[in-house]
Amino acid sequence: MSDENNNIIEIDENLRILGTAHVSSESVNLVRNQIKEWGPDLVAVELCPSRMAALTKPDSLDSEDLLKIIKEGRSAMILLQSALATQQRRMGVSSGEKPGAELLAAVNAAEDSKIPVEMIDRDVIVTLRRAWRKMRIIEKWRILNALLWEEDDDEVSIDEVLGDSDLLSSMMEEAREIAPGAGEVLIDERDSFLAGRIQQIRGRGKVLVVIGAGHLSGVVQNLGESAMETTSRLAELSKEPPKAIWPRLLMAAIPVFLVAAVTWMWINGEMEALKQTAQTWLFLNALLAGVGILIARGHPLSILVGAIASPITSLNPTLAAGWFAGYTQLKVASPTGKDAQDFLKLDQVSLFWKNRVGKVLMVTTLGNVGSMAGAWLAGGAIIGMLLG
Repeated sequence: MSDENNNIIEIDENLRILGTAHVSSESVNLVRNQIKEWGPDLVAVELCPSRMAALTKPDSLDSEDLLKIIKEGRSAMILLQSALATQQRRMGVSSGEKPGAELLAAVNAAEDSKIPVEMIDRDVIVTLRRAWRKMRIIEKWRILNALLWEEDDDEVSIDEVLGDSDLLSSMMEEAREIAPGAGEVLIDERDSFLAGRIQQIRGRGKVLVVIGAGHLSGVVQNLGESAMETTSRLAELSKEPPKAIWPRLLMAAIPVFLVAAVTWMWINGEMEALKQTAQTWLFLNALLAGVGILIARGHPLSILVGAIASPITSLNPTLAAGWFAGYTQLKVASPTGKDAQDFLKLDQVSLFWKNRVGKVLMVTTLGNVGSMAGAWLAGGAIIGMLLG
């Protein structure tokens, strides 16, 4: 049975799926009413543990969390996740609801009724990393351009989208055209993952599943396959993609080449060339790392630390100048609890530069990007000098 007006699909007498909009007040009310009226034995929500924590404990982000993010090299993915979240918050302003409000309503209503809650979504960082690796360079540019600079002049009502499956399908296909690689991961893979998780929890009484309306048709289609087939894909879909080999090989080759070049110059008494090589390496590494941190509007001490660290860390692929700059930024301009709260509520990417949490992440990420660019340019310049 299907109720198209409310995006409710009843797979069987013990499985009902709600398709919602993550910034819709109508969806919040729908979720609460379904839990109250249908009385499920289990409520499954389109959340992973990290997104659940962000919704239920929005004040939990502190300096220790930021330091862990820096050490684990997750700054860029956290920034991308936050940029996507700002788009949802911007959409939610007109509806009066925060992103994920209906999921939080499902969790709260279930807990109030002593109904267990199951999180059925894939870890958001795994999803973003898989999407980023899947995208071509032009797709990455389109996504970043849309998030950072483009303004959407065509305002569409959230409730209009939720109630019009053709309009919703059209919007999903438009997103897929912009970035096919991201569309495959964010839509197709997650449809399959959600369906697999739903199959795992079937048989535990009446199950109410709350997912985004954009996944509704794909999940239902996947549920038409055998349970063994859908659940067998979960292990593969949960894996983080292997890191691209060529950047690591290139970064590892640069110090090897530099040491070989310096040794050759020293043996052959090419002192002037040796001096120029050292100056080029130090200058380009320090300059571009510093510029990256400057663009992030980092503290002067963070810029200095990043610039000093870059020529050294570029010789060691296990280190990154942005880590040192980000740690310095964290210490000299420590985010407060209010900064953390505000960061999780930002509705404009431009505000990242004005928030202390956002600035720590920006300093780390752009410091690393600048340092990497400096190492590549310095290596190319040194090769040019040797060949010249």
